[in-house]
Amino acid sequence: MLQSFFNVSEQVAVLFILIFVGFLLTKLSIIKESGAKVMTDVVLYAVTPCVIVNAFQREYDPSMLSGLLIALLCAFCVMLFSVLLAELLYRRQKIERAVVLKFAVVFSNCGFTALPLQEAVLGSDGVFYGAAYIAVFNIFMWTYGLITMSGKKEKKEILKAVVNPGIIGTLIGVLFFVLRVSLPEIIKAPISFLASLNTPVPMLIIGFYLATSSLRRVLKDKDAYLSMFIRLLGIPLLALFAMYFTGVNGVILSAVVIAASSPVAAFSTMMSAKYNRDTELSAGIVCASTLFSLVTMPLTVGLARYLVV
Repeated sequence: MLQSFFNVSEQVAVLFILIFVGFLLTKLSIIKESGAKVMTDVVLYAVTPCVIVNAFQREYDPSMLSGLLIALLCAFCVMLFSVLLAELLYRRQKIERAVVLKFAVVFSNCGFTALPLQEAVLGSDGVFYGAAYIAVFNIFMWTYGLITMSGKKEKKEILKAVVNPGIIGTLIGVLFFVLRVSLPEIIKAPISFLASLNTPVPMLIIGFYLATSSLRRVLKDKDAYLSMFIRLLGIPLLALFAMYFTGVNGVILSAVVIAASSPVAAFSTMMSAKYNRDTELSAGIVCASTLFSLVTMPLTVGLARYLVV
């Protein structure tokens, strides 16, 4: 558990350094609002699908296929429960605040924070099952998340939500793994390069919005505290015990708990900016939850590792 604490602390520190760089570049007028919006689109429409495809480019192992299906099912149940809880809690909030608070409850930083930790604690198998969680994350983000943030529920908009780079990347990645398709280096290399932008660019974006917002507002917001408590402790602990008592164990349990216990997704701020929601509240929650996760993630991950030993 102590080692998990140090691994998480180091990863969170790295994220905060990147956020600070974005903060500093904004204060120096190097990153401006127009640039931040362009970077947001690059991450949403190019980087994210490459992350998924890249994660599933590994040697095929039949014994892991059933594990992958279990991880997908667990991730789906966690996400579905989070959606139902968020809708119940924030159905009476003003729409600009409600969508941000719902995002905070439902979507964790399962790519930016969880994958490096899964690799450090669980090795390559942890990354594999972590990719399964990210796949489900993308399905929910590009359907429920997009419709919630945009406020558009027409059939045409739902179709657009389903046919998008995030979900297409997920389907391609899983298909390649099942069919044992190994991409040639001339294709794999650009995908890998784009996937490597998955951590720094979103953190720079968060730094921009943090520099143009007030963290003090979030620290005085009871609803924000509630959403962060549910995201950092409520959902991961419920997921941990639900999986443990239903027989899910080992690397799968640990990988899902790490993903579920991650702080609020940076996508929250990027989507808030794109659809003119409460970006200041979103940036504050992302930053504050990342700070609090320095304490909460080692506790939940340590407990998960203790139970599976």
